[in-house]
Order: sequence, then C-alpha cells, then structure tokens
Amino acid sequence: AMKMNQNTVLQGKRVTLVPYTSAHVPRYHEWMQSEELQRLTASEPLSLEQEYEMQRSWRDDADKCTFIVLDAERWCGQACADQDCMVGDVNLFLTDAEDPTLGEIEIMIAEPGYRGRGFGKEATLLMMSYGVRKLGLTKFEAKIGQENKASICMFKKLHFKEVAVSSVFQEVTLRLDISDQEKRWLLEQTNHMEEKSYGELKPPAEVLET
Repeated sequence: AMKMNQNTVLQGKRVTLVPYTSAHVPRYHEWMQSEELQRLTASEPLSLEQEYEMQRSWRDDADKCTFIVLDAERWCGQACADQDCMVGDVNLFLTDAEDPTLGEIEIMIAEPGYRGRGFGKEATLLMMSYGVRKLGLTKFEAKIGQENKASICMFKKLHFKEVAVSSVFQEVTLRLDISDQEKRWLLEQTNHMEEKSYGELKPPAEVLET
C-alpha cells in the first residue's frame, strides 16, 4: 500500500508534496552534506551513488511512503522544476510488523529560510491525512532528537503527546492516536488539500532540463 503514492501529488496552500524521484536526488544529497541536518535527522552522509540507491529503496519498499516538500507558490506560479522549489521531505514508515495501522512520521524542512513559517506543519498534516485516508493508519509516532525543540513543539501543537524519552539515543517519542474526534479535526485541518496525478502536473522535459 505504501507504494501507491508514486504518482500522487498532494497540494496544500503553502506546500505541494510530490513523490521522491531520481530527479530530486542531487538536491537532496546537497542538503544532507549539512552537519546540522545530519545531527537533527541522526543520519550519516552518503555518496551521491548511495543516495540514488536509497531513493530507489524508498520508492520500492512496501513499508515506506515518502514525499518531497515543494514551495507550492513557486512550483505552481512559475512552473519551475521540482529541484528549484524543494524545501524538505516528509516520510511515513510502518515500523511494527504486527501493527500495520501504526506509522512513524518524519518531517525535515532542509532549507533554513523556510523554517518557522508553517511549511513543516502543513506538510505533516497533509501526510497524516493521507496516511489516515489512504493507508489505513490510526496511530502516529514521531521520534525527535531532544535538542530539536522546534520540531517537538510543532508535533505537540498537532496534538501529539510525549510518551517516552531515550537518554541513550537522546530522543523523545511522541504519539497521536486517531480517535473519531482527532480524525474530524485532522480532516478539517486538511480540507483544502487537493490530490492530483504527478504525471499530469509535471512540467515538460525541457523545463526540467533548464
């Protein structure tokens, strides 16, 4: 089920979520050279070739769902290529083989100029709404480094509750169970979202090459 987003675009007000394709890898790779992002995402720097392999595995894995976060206004307004509008990514993982209704969610706003402006919040809400409506998720978890106060604060605003702290990994686990009331709230928060086909919206090849 997680692979079903490979031709899906989720359009919001500030952000547009598109599937992570090989065209996005060079920009993504550039981001991940940042020591700050490596620290915040607890990841190791990869070679460009490894990054392409990672992108392929994310596309093909049955337990991962990934979107690249674009600046909606730039992408729609100037018909510029995805790479020039990328601001981050958002992921869902099925982490419990026994429980396919639990998704771990991650959000990264990699472009510093886009932080603190509601881009991460909207991208997270769109992804959660997609997870509930299309992937059958009823519970979300987020694992965030203790030093990443902004991200912890954002998830708490989205009704997540702190359920565990790991001093070993120096991370906080937050959780949200989607009750009927939470589901109504989530769908209200995302009722402006439009789901479209990526193939129809993608700019023609000559635009992508510029």
